[in-house]
Amino acid sequence: MSMTAKVRTDIVGLIPAAGKAERIAPLPCSKELYPVAFRKVDEQGGMRCKVVCHFLLESMRAAGVSRALIVLREGKWDIPAYFGNGKMVDMNLAYLMMDLPYGVPYTLDEAYPFVGDSRVVLGFPDILFEPQDAFARLIDRQDETGADVVLGLFPTSEASTMDMVDLGPDGAVRGLHIKSGRTDLRYTWIIGAWGPRFTQFMHQYLAVHAKDADRRGRELFVGDVVREALSTDMRIETVVFEEGRCLDIGTPENMVKAVRREAAGRNFSG
Repeated sequence: MSMTAKVRTDIVGLIPAAGKAERIAPLPCSKELYPVAFRKVDEQGGMRCKVVCHFLLESMRAAGVSRALIVLREGKWDIPAYFGNGKMVDMNLAYLMMDLPYGVPYTLDEAYPFVGDSRVVLGFPDILFEPQDAFARLIDRQDETGADVVLGLFPTSEASTMDMVDLGPDGAVRGLHIKSGRTDLRYTWIIGAWGPRFTQFMHQYLAVHAKDADRRGRELFVGDVVREALSTDMRIETVVFEEGRCLDIGTPENMVKAVRREAAGRNFSG
């Protein structure tokens, strides 16, 4: 699917970019802007660096998503300085500021007043993945089923750092195991799509639990909210990318893997 896919005005991209990147600090830039590849910029073959987050935005745009909200923390001004209004990726980008430092769901909730009744696609700007049409396939599944949430599942061997998804024989989600090291499970989720019902559910869930955040002992993860939604009547579907690949560049080892993969031509580009 090309970058000129039909625009889906009912969908907004949501990107949490407020992390501190402590596992790979210090860096000369926000980790979302770490260059891992090159891209052509003109018909004469001119090249420029291609940063990690660029891949995510391309995948959203390939699904027809033309606008996205990027949520930052103070000091990460290089991200809006780099992407600006989004012309580079043929999207309309806006930037919000994180308030509560209790985990990614609180970061995402900054977009609550701006999302309204739009559908949302979520991606993490430090995770490379393929196929490039992954968001398009999640959106198609939601169109077909009317699901409240659709998770994109990818095979992984990094169970200690990922949310592992427990699927039943019928493919239904039975549970999420958050960074548990469950090596008997095969798939993690790294992208998602949801409707306004889940947006409202997360907003209300966070409002109730914010007062306990300091006593919880760890940050809240999006998987915590999805796991809570599983106990309701909310419909949660999945798309399994059996031949898909994903790579979180949040560790020095994986940053090296990303650069080497691109240099060898085994890239995550569309």
